[in-house]
Amino acid sequence: MKSPALSRLRGFVTVVVRGKQGKHVEALINELARQNIEVWELRPLPNGDLELNIKIADFLSLRPLLKGTGCRVRVKRRYGMPFVFARLWRRKWFLLGFAMFISLIFCLTSLVWTVEVKGNVKIVTEDVLNVAREEGIYPFQWVFRLKEQDKLSAELTRKLPGTSWVGVSRTGTVITIQVVEANVPKEKELVNPRHLVSNSDAVVTHIYAEKGMPQVRKNDRVKKGQVLISGLQAGQSVVSKGEVKGVVWHEYNIEVPLVHKQKVYTGETRKRGFLYFGKTAIQLSGYGKIEYEQTQTLTELDPLTWRNLKLPLGWMTEKVFETTEIELKRTADKAKDEGIMRAQRDLLAKYGTDTVILEQKILHEKSDNGKVYMKVLFEVEQNIAEELPIVQSQGE
Repeated sequence: MKSPALSRLRGFVTVVVRGKQGKHVEALINELARQNIEVWELRPLPNGDLELNIKIADFLSLRPLLKGTGCRVRVKRRYGMPFVFARLWRRKWFLLGFAMFISLIFCLTSLVWTVEVKGNVKIVTEDVLNVAREEGIYPFQWVFRLKEQDKLSAELTRKLPGTSWVGVSRTGTVITIQVVEANVPKEKELVNPRHLVSNSDAVVTHIYAEKGMPQVRKNDRVKKGQVLISGLQAGQSVVSKGEVKGVVWHEYNIEVPLVHKQKVYTGETRKRGFLYFGKTAIQLSGYGKIEYEQTQTLTELDPLTWRNLKLPLGWMTEKVFETTEIELKRTADKAKDEGIMRAQRDLLAKYGTDTVILEQKILHEKSDNGKVYMKVLFEVEQNIAEELPIVQSQGE
């Protein structure tokens, strides 16, 4: 006989019926048929017992039939929703905790956790955040309480002076405010009349006077403070403009050690695991004191995700690497090259990238106490002009 419709929904059990020499089993089957009690999948067992399936409601009616036929019954398996609900009810506290966890995740993903401001250069970030707060954009705000993004964009653009457009977008729990500042013409600075004078002793190699009267020519030797382009032109004071380059000599005292230390990894590492929630982290693994004398730590975050949302909680791994310092030796020639390159970089940093090092000459060199000492003279072509305001008396 096939199983009745909806038997798994209503629930049924598989039972083993035992009688004496099989006679009582046959009597029980006849009684079941007489009482119109449905049974199915009857399977005789080698020891004379009989296995069959019966609905839960009919199983409760078996007791008087068992007494009348002298049979005994043993439940082998249980099927159906009533048994599932019974098992779940025994674990009701676990289900309640799971439901609360899902509710908590839903609530956390429905909050704004971070508000980012991008694209602003002249406008202060705090001003943008204050205006955004007036429109309801701030941490721990419910996402469903926010206005539509096009309305927020229009309001922020209207309230933030100096912007041509402000965009608002949401990615998970992060609100990003993209600011496009308006192109406002720069106001011309008020400049007082001035000379261009030499900032060091030099030999002029190039002079171009855009405004003002040049006072020197190419190949002239000038002193520090000497006027190169005058701001007095045709009896009037003007703002001198131009470019003057010259050859300048710089003397460097260089000191380079023959042995230098470098930090390297030893290969030993330890891991520590943390469960983080926002800015709070709880260590769950990797306990114990780290015996390394020198370390470097690398942190990796693995946030929980739901669809395209990154939740503000997850797993954080800290990798602690053991480091040590090793001594590297270099020859005197390599130390000398390193010192000269260091001095050249210093010249370019001080006087501009358009500075040209024409020649270098080692005036003195010696090795002592594990170091190389040098005195080097650099011949450099650089910009030698600097501004000097023209002070006019009240009577002029």
